[in-house]
Amino acid sequence: MTAPYGKAGAGLGAVSAVVVVLLLMPFWLTQFQLFLLVRVAILALFAMGFNLLFGYGGLLSFGHAAFYSAGAYTAGLILKAYPSLLVGVAGGVAMAALLGFGVGFFSVRHIDVYFSMLTLAFGMFVYSIVWKWDAVTGGDNGLIGVPRAPLAMIGFKHGLNMMPIERYYEFTVVLSVVVVWALYRLVRSPFGLMLQGIRENAERVEFAGVPMRRYRLAAFIISAAVAGLAGSLVGPLENTVGPDTAHWATSAEPLLAALLGGAASFGGPLVGAFLIVGIRELVERYTQYWLLAMGGVMLVLVLGFRGGVTGTVLALARRVAPGRRGGEAAR
Repeated sequence: MTAPYGKAGAGLGAVSAVVVVLLLMPFWLTQFQLFLLVRVAILALFAMGFNLLFGYGGLLSFGHAAFYSAGAYTAGLILKAYPSLLVGVAGGVAMAALLGFGVGFFSVRHIDVYFSMLTLAFGMFVYSIVWKWDAVTGGDNGLIGVPRAPLAMIGFKHGLNMMPIERYYEFTVVLSVVVVWALYRLVRSPFGLMLQGIRENAERVEFAGVPMRRYRLAAFIISAAVAGLAGSLVGPLENTVGPDTAHWATSAEPLLAALLGGAASFGGPLVGAFLIVGIRELVERYTQYWLLAMGGVMLVLVLGFRGGVTGTVLALARRVAPGRRGGEAAR
């Protein structure tokens, strides 16, 4: 009777230990290494939001860069006008969610390749706006000089200085942990279970009287909001936001992270984000043809780990576990 609670307590303890280690990283790592970890966290958020739609809802979007870019540009514009990091991030999330509602309203009416192509079309439409609207977005130059604004709190005049990369890293880690925890609770709620039912057999769920499109639209909006949150963290980190944030190639990054880590497991996109950033950094150091080399590495990983790295590891653990239990029973 106590075993499930023991496992839950052990899992919570392990997660707490990981969070503590992440928060202590500034004492051990260089500023560049912290910069890379922030990039991992941003891609992980992007991939986790994407996987809510893809891994749990069964919908493949090729236009999620539109929401990522909407969050990045909105946060950048706000931060240049009003230096408050919280206001900028909140504005980026709100704009991405609003755009997600508009795109999702039309997209969730379709399924399979039609859904994917429609999201791609909307994504390239947003890319065209970003590229052409020089007066607001800066065109091909992008937004330059996005400040890493203070973390202004209610009751404090100046707020906490976020210019040191160590503080911005800790802010990103805390924010990422909160969002990942919220997504974890969401996918294990009745809403998440309903999404998985729609993914497995949409017709049967619809025949049962469930408003399938409403669930898909809700998932689409939440996914877009998380993508916008990831995008809103890019400008303060790099002090610039470019039109490449809206390109269709950017939409492929969360998909790759989900496939590499394992779209069927909740933590798969987190592992995939770490792999993508780490592999890219290593490959770029040794060859100028990093795109070709990285493509080969990705191909090997995707073909070699059919269920993703996380899925493969869990499958191996399940194979080993019965043997251990059998050995313990024999003794």
